[in-house]
Amino acid sequence: MSVRKAVILAAGYGTRLLPATKAQPKEVLPLVDKPIIQYAVEEAVASGLQQVIIVTSAGKRAIQDHFDRSPDLEQRLEANGDRARLDDLRRISNLANIVYVRQQEPNGIGDAVLTARDVVGNEPFVLFFPDDVIVSDVPAARQLIEIFEAQGGSVLAVQEVPPEEVPSYGIVDGEAVGEGVYRVKTLVEKPRLADAPSNLAIVGRYVLTPEIFDAVTKTPPGKGGEIQITDALSLLLRDQPIFACRFQGRRYDTGRPLGLLTASIELALQRPDIGPELRRYLRALDLSG
Repeated sequence: MSVRKAVILAAGYGTRLLPATKAQPKEVLPLVDKPIIQYAVEEAVASGLQQVIIVTSAGKRAIQDHFDRSPDLEQRLEANGDRARLDDLRRISNLANIVYVRQQEPNGIGDAVLTARDVVGNEPFVLFFPDDVIVSDVPAARQLIEIFEAQGGSVLAVQEVPPEEVPSYGIVDGEAVGEGVYRVKTLVEKPRLADAPSNLAIVGRYVLTPEIFDAVTKTPPGKGGEIQITDALSLLLRDQPIFACRFQGRRYDTGRPLGLLTASIELALQRPDIGPELRRYLRALDLSG
């Protein structure tokens, strides 16, 4: 069965980025000059996905507005002869077939995934955490889809993390079945370092079979009283194989201030229009203090 749909989770509070997220969604904070969530939508499109389902919550209207048409602004740009910006705005509104669903209460990632069930239907899909911006030659989602097509089971993006970060992630233990590909044996949500089966951490890309929805409904609340997607995956693992992919690419955790700042600088340095000037500025900084 082919993978045609993406689910992007954008219902969280963004507390790690307060006070910037007090009055605006973290997903529309700028990464250079694009909202964070636009990187996820563009990756979904570049991976060949045909529909994007964005899970939002109260106070997230700015996300929908960003991907909608802006007639007044478009007219102003056209009157000013600013064709480049006009074309860019229209490209954003035509990026993808986007559907919005709302998570009514903050009951965890598993619950957020479940809100997309009626739109996804009985199909596999790619789950995106937009906080994780991944820059790679082959889109990270596409890398996972190719493994799904070859192996026939759900696929989790993983990367090695330092020991001090292990308790912040879902951790997998698996048996290697190919270059950077593992058949998962166990999954543990945010284990103590002493209890962790490895340092392979699950990050924000998953290809999931539709059976994940039934697994979520059977999953009791876990840490923090929320329904954890890692716990649901542990249930799913009893019935079907799950694989992990150590993807190729550079991941930025833009859900925290340092990660957002680092991503902005590194991505800006790659831009031909602003990279050279930014590089000169950084070289001139006095970093001795």
